[in-house]
Amino acid sequence: MSATILTITGSDGTGGSGVQADIRLISELGGKAASAITSITVQNTLGIQEFHDLPATVVRQQVEAIINDLQPQIIKIGLLRRTDVVEMLAEVLRKYQPQHIIYAPVLTSAKGEQLVSASVYKTIEKCLLPLCTVVLTPSDLPVGPRHHGGANQLASALAYYLSLGENVDDAMLHAQTYLKALPADYADGNSRSEELYNQFLGAVERYYNRYADVAFYAEQLNVSARYLGQVTRKTVNRSPKAIIDERIINEITILLSSTNRPLKDIAQRLGFSSQAHLSRFFKKHKGLSPTEFQHKNK
Repeated sequence: MSATILTITGSDGTGGSGVQADIRLISELGGKAASAITSITVQNTLGIQEFHDLPATVVRQQVEAIINDLQPQIIKIGLLRRTDVVEMLAEVLRKYQPQHIIYAPVLTSAKGEQLVSASVYKTIEKCLLPLCTVVLTPSDLPVGPRHHGGANQLASALAYYLSLGENVDDAMLHAQTYLKALPADYADGNSRSEELYNQFLGAVERYYNRYADVAFYAEQLNVSARYLGQVTRKTVNRSPKAIIDERIINEITILLSSTNRPLKDIAQRLGFSSQAHLSRFFKKHKGLSPTEFQHKNK
C-alpha cells in the first residue's frame, strides 16, 4: 500500500503539467496525492499569460496543514518562483525530515518561456538541493518520444514507486518504464487553434466591409480578444488587427484599380466614417494616398 505523496508546485489549468497533472498520474498509478500550490497561472494550451505567485506564508500554511495531518514521507517539488518560498520550504523540510524529497526543476514552460529567475534558482541550489533525495535532470528521461511535461510525469511516477517502499534505483527504473508506456499525447492540451483561426478568417470575409475592430470578431467567435490574438500569432505569427486591415486594404486596392468609383463611395462601401479617414488608413499601410496609387497604376 502506498503512502501519501505531497506535491508542491504550481497550478496548470490545462492539466498538462503542474499540480493537476501530478494528482492525475499518481492517482492513475493507485497512489494517494496531497498538494500545496506555489503559483496560480493564467494559461491555456497556447501558453502562460500571467503568474500569481503565492507568498511564503500562504505556501507554508498549505504545506504544514498537510504535514501535520497526513504526515507524507514522499515530497515532490516542482515550480518555485519566489526566494522566500524556497527558503521557507528548506526550513520546513529540515525540521520535518521526510524520507524522500524529489525535485523536478521547472525552469521553462513547454513553449520555451522562462519561468524562474537566476536569483531564485541560486537560492534553490544553496538551500533546497542539499536536502533532496533525487534531483531530476534531462538524462533521467527515458529514450523515446518526449511527452509534454515529461520530467514532471517522471517525478510523479518516481514518487509513487518510492511510496511503495522501493529503493531509489528500482523506483527510477519502474518510473522510466511507466513513462515509456504512456501515449505520446498523454498530456497534450485540446487546442482548437486551427479551427478557430479558420472561423476568424471566415468572419473577416463576411464583415470586413463593416467592422475593423478585433473586439467585434472575438465576440462573434465567443472568445476573448486576447485569446484570439494568441491563436493568430501562433498560427501565422500575425495579430488579428493586421489580418483584418490587410483584407480591407486589399479590397480598397481592387476597387481603386478596377473601378471608377469616387473615393467617397469606396469609403462608404467599406464602413469608413469619411473619405479622409479612408485616405489616412490607406496611406498608413501602403505609403501613398489613394489618388497617388491610382495615378501610379494607370
